[in-house]
Amino acid sequence: MRNDTDAGNGAAAVAVVKGESPWRQSMQEFCESKTGVAGLIVFVIMVLAAIFASWIAPQDPYDLNQLDILNGNMPPGTVAAGSYTYLLGTDPQGRDIFSGILYGLRISLSVGVGSALFACVIGSLLGLIAAYAGPKVEAAIMRIVDLQLSFPSILVALMILAVLGKGIMNVVIALVLVEWAYYARVARASAMVERSRDYIAAVECLSIPRWRVIVRHLLPNCLPPLIVIATMQISRAIALEATLSFLGLGVPVTEPSLGLLIANGYTQMISGQYWICLYPGLALVAIIVAINLVGDQLRDILNPRNRK
Repeated sequence: MRNDTDAGNGAAAVAVVKGESPWRQSMQEFCESKTGVAGLIVFVIMVLAAIFASWIAPQDPYDLNQLDILNGNMPPGTVAAGSYTYLLGTDPQGRDIFSGILYGLRISLSVGVGSALFACVIGSLLGLIAAYAGPKVEAAIMRIVDLQLSFPSILVALMILAVLGKGIMNVVIALVLVEWAYYARVARASAMVERSRDYIAAVECLSIPRWRVIVRHLLPNCLPPLIVIATMQISRAIALEATLSFLGLGVPVTEPSLGLLIANGYTQMISGQYWICLYPGLALVAIIVAINLVGDQLRDILNPRNRK
């Protein structure tokens, strides 16, 4: 009786015989998922809105010349004299909430995606090295990984930013130092499985350098679980950056992200000015949920145990 892994490999083999690559088959399965496609559509829309924020937003929230304190705390739908309609209202500084969300999405996505990619590269390489370089190197790397994962992520990020200070690059560095251990553990586990296969033994008989075996043979076959964990870590990085900015240790005030916009409106909710905090919070929830929907679907598709 075949196990689930054999069944998954058999399904992939049948796809190859039929002229379909496993990646193409995975894309077809993803397109058949309504939740995955819906999450991808929302994510793409938000990414495009962040990229073209300069053309979409009616106001540049970073330009102090465009801010008028007399237009502060206006409710949603207010039409200012000689100006435009504030669709989502304004904050106490007269900043248009809609424009602030678009520019805040740009910063949050840049920090989240950038830190996740850097952490993926560093953690994956260290995980592959740990699985292939020998027991001493593996023990040293994995003990560091265990030590890293033993502390709460928010605590480590707060300590790093307390030393480095505010700034987008400092937030990215803190998130990379927090996230790389997750990729290292997943890459090491996947590489240990792949290393026991026959094709690795055949490659090693050819006296190919170790770095080439890792990069050309181990890494491509370890990509599916790394893609899944990278998708999840992007949403986690965005949420962590928003938390740090909410606490006042993230991005500077002159470049507000979604977390800082929420922090600016948090104190105004008592006076009934809910829109300053509500709409940035909804945008943050929407982007995190969209990414998680895509990640959940990719996990179900790329996991061979779920194939029938």
